[in-house]
Amino acid sequence: MKIALSTDHTGLCYGGIYEALKSHIESLGHETIDFGPKQLDMTDDYPDFILPAAQAVATNQAQAGIILGGSGQGEAMAANRIKGVRCTVFYGPAVAKNSVDAEGHVSRDPYEILRLSRQHNHANMLSLASRFLDFEEAKKAVEIWLATPYSNSPRHLRRIKKLDA
Repeated sequence: MKIALSTDHTGLCYGGIYEALKSHIESLGHETIDFGPKQLDMTDDYPDFILPAAQAVATNQAQAGIILGGSGQGEAMAANRIKGVRCTVFYGPAVAKNSVDAEGHVSRDPYEILRLSRQHNHANMLSLASRFLDFEEAKKAVEIWLATPYSNSPRHLRRIKKLDA
């Protein structure tokens, strides 16, 4: 799979998570397209890097996108402005307080939200909150998110069509 990567400056400064994650994704057999930034500039503007990555996903130059930011929120908001992009944010492992889903399944999986973002929402971009994640958590999040297939459930597909209209 070809994956668009980008970050704001925090992805470069918090323990080198961006470069380490890029290497890890490539070690999983994926090709990456790096939209930068290439060097740390604390005054840069994340839309300058995130929007081209999102465009690559929207135009099928990449099949998925993984972006980083301090909170991941602004980056996801920027990506979601591009038609056809469905970007989800991940802060870190958490167990749902109400762990019974619509089908009656019980889950205590702290990474369930990642699976649901792919299965139910057909998320094609993942925004990681680099201030809240260490490398091992980010690595596991990416692995789970990339390995989770989209659902072909008619109710989910119907909703996605409405989002992308």
